[in-house]
Amino acid sequence: MAMASIARRSRNLYYNSSKYYAFSLSRGFASGSDEENDVVVIGGGPGGYVAAIKAAHFGLKTTCIEKRGTLGGTCLNVGCIPSKALLHSSHMYHEATRSFAKHGVKCSSVELDLPAMMAQKDEAVSDLTKGIEGLFKKNKVNYVKGYGKFLSPSEIKVDTIDGGETVVKGKNIIIATGSDVKGLPGITIDEERIVSSTGALALKEVPKKLVVIGAGYIGLEIGCVWGRLGSEVTVVEFAPHIVPSMDGEVRRRFQRTLEKQKMKFMLKTKVVSVDSSGDGVKLTLEPAAGGDQTVLEADVVLVSAGRTPFTAGLLLDKIGVETDKIGRILVNERFATSVPGVYAIGDVIPGPMLANKAMEEGAACVEFIAGKVGQVDYDMVPGVVFTHPEVASVGKTEEQVKALGVSYNVGKFPFMANSRAKAVDDAEGLVKILAEKETDKILGVHIMAPNAGEYIHEAVLALQYGGSSEDIARTWHVHPTMSEAVKDAAIATYDKAIHI
Repeated sequence: MAMASIARRSRNLYYNSSKYYAFSLSRGFASGSDEENDVVVIGGGPGGYVAAIKAAHFGLKTTCIEKRGTLGGTCLNVGCIPSKALLHSSHMYHEATRSFAKHGVKCSSVELDLPAMMAQKDEAVSDLTKGIEGLFKKNKVNYVKGYGKFLSPSEIKVDTIDGGETVVKGKNIIIATGSDVKGLPGITIDEERIVSSTGALALKEVPKKLVVIGAGYIGLEIGCVWGRLGSEVTVVEFAPHIVPSMDGEVRRRFQRTLEKQKMKFMLKTKVVSVDSSGDGVKLTLEPAAGGDQTVLEADVVLVSAGRTPFTAGLLLDKIGVETDKIGRILVNERFATSVPGVYAIGDVIPGPMLANKAMEEGAACVEFIAGKVGQVDYDMVPGVVFTHPEVASVGKTEEQVKALGVSYNVGKFPFMANSRAKAVDDAEGLVKILAEKETDKILGVHIMAPNAGEYIHEAVLALQYGGSSEDIARTWHVHPTMSEAVKDAAIATYDKAIHI
């Protein structure tokens, strides 16, 4: 089992391993150099701060450089954490205005206090960023606030946020600078009327009409926040589907659910231009395949067309770090770049731009530097859309299984048949499990449900250890719980479902 797992990991780790492997082994971390640090991490986001703390756990002298002045990166400061805070707060408001009465809770009036909602979000962010800084102090990680750039493969010049500069030396440098908003040609983001996700999480009032460009995770989540608070939300997407990476059946059901929540979709539609010169914002649109143009008006436009690796100002070309055509840093299976002693993790290298993926890479990279064995299995990266209901998945979609030509079974279980979901009147969604027909080995699990992100982890564990649908089906699940739907879907995969 262990050898099969290692073989699977080696097939899925990143590019150019044969080209870069020899010198990464010969470099090591104990080179006998008189440089000050064993490890220097550029970037204090999820991957960077985890790498720094992990290095300190190994007794390596470590410095982390972060330009923002607060730790946690995009995820904690202007991404994952503030968006989840607003998703929760807006869901509470939506429940109070739409659902409480049915449960016998009558409110004479419910008012939205947007400044208070934003303050709660900001407090959560502040507490967590300070918490990471506390972990740095606890683990004796040196923290330098400023913008780092390479002077050499072992020297980083830092323009500090207080206006000074310093040079940080390290035997091993880890690039963990994350990603930035991907812009669109001809569209200028002003963070007021034309906003990125950063601006969309800090609006001062609820826009009457919000247009979201891009039907991915971020756009749908933020669209849900403002839709719950009263915005008329229209999502414009060039592709024929929302969230293209999602299982097709689940995606179609997910879109219907969002439409029931009054979110509108314009798929296969191209944004030609955006004009914010007047009182509002006017978008000129046309079919993706070409055709007549139309104009769509909005109060605020969210540009959510993806993200791009952030390596600006690092001077990678100066030291010879190789990148691909879209600016991602090329690394081998040990996260080593083309330059000895320089590593990269997270959003700046190929793969999904997820905080949990960066964290795993940060820990594994440091394990390699410390002479140990790091492990990251890219077949097992779970993903979650944090709308309501949430959509969580791990492994392969049905479309991917079909493309592989593998014979498979499908088991599905609707939350409408789940006792807990019916009892709390929150039964939208399903669990879908794909398993190899001959062996019953699980290939993929997809869950659409309230808190699906909390239920996906038993599926991740099952896939990680090569489990079967029968393994899950014969595992105890407490009754009544929402997670019983996973068990019921597993039964339906290898046998006949009991509760439907």
